[in-house]
Amino acid sequence: MAKVKKQQGLLTVLLALAANLGIALAKTVAALMTGSASMAAEAGHSFVDSINELLLLTALRRSERPADSRHPFGHGTERYFWSLLVAVCIFGMGALFAFLQGFGALLGKGAEEASPLVGYIVLAISAVLESVSWRQAFRETRKHARERGEGFLEFLRATDDPTAKSVLFEDSAALLGIAFAALGLLTHQLTGSAVGDGVASLLIGLMLSLVAFLLGRTNRELLVGRQARPEVLEGMRRMLTDAPEVEELVDLLTMNVGTDQILVCARLDFDDSLGAADVERACARLDGELHETYREVYEVFLEPVPRDDSGLRERVLARYGRQREVVSDETG
Repeated sequence: MAKVKKQQGLLTVLLALAANLGIALAKTVAALMTGSASMAAEAGHSFVDSINELLLLTALRRSERPADSRHPFGHGTERYFWSLLVAVCIFGMGALFAFLQGFGALLGKGAEEASPLVGYIVLAISAVLESVSWRQAFRETRKHARERGEGFLEFLRATDDPTAKSVLFEDSAALLGIAFAALGLLTHQLTGSAVGDGVASLLIGLMLSLVAFLLGRTNRELLVGRQARPEVLEGMRRMLTDAPEVEELVDLLTMNVGTDQILVCARLDFDDSLGAADVERACARLDGELHETYREVYEVFLEPVPRDDSGLRERVLARYGRQREVVSDETG
């Protein structure tokens, strides 16, 4: 399943890369022929998207490298780092270039616009190609949402795979940018003023800034270290609490160390009547059950602790807040 998912993610990025390269070249020619600021902004947008697809390909390749002595938890977080660079490129190159074109048109510094026919043709072809790429990204995202039993928007908020999300957001922005550019061309053609074209370019810049912000926020959260999804966390909690050898689940920590890779650390108060060998066998069994039940579990650490240890209790309460009594006063 994981291998198939990676292949689908690679196909999504490759389709987007091929589409963006062709579109970028066509838009550049159209921008030079029409003198349109919004068309130039869209050409820059497509070139930035092409660079971004290369960054996402790098993310996919480097994140799949196996664990080694220097990186015992693997290289899964590389995907978050390179995807964060995508957000930086969208704003630092795409959005700022669009703003520059827009303000230039509003200040009358742009080239005189020629016949927009070639621009309309290029935008129409671009819309078709972008739609193919967007459809692939949308279908993959919707499929993953169904696999997790989540709604589409809920999956986009909670997913730990930024590559497919980046492509979907980029392609959505590209389709909307094409609409803005077409509106800019039409406004200029009807009014003879470059104001509408400049405003369209500014709208493209604002849209790209929003996309960059949303992607940057997602990758920042993943890089900082986000816990497992609530349903997975609750399932693990029940599994550990219901184990016959366990008296109390004292603490449960999880963190994404890559796409579909969760690190699990749990502190357990075992039945005092158990011997050391019994505790060892219980830990081994729980480790296996967690891996079998949740395919995204990457590594498990189980620590036997007494539930009434005051120092540990204070650390747990400090992390979650005093209102969450992880260890009950009545069992102390």
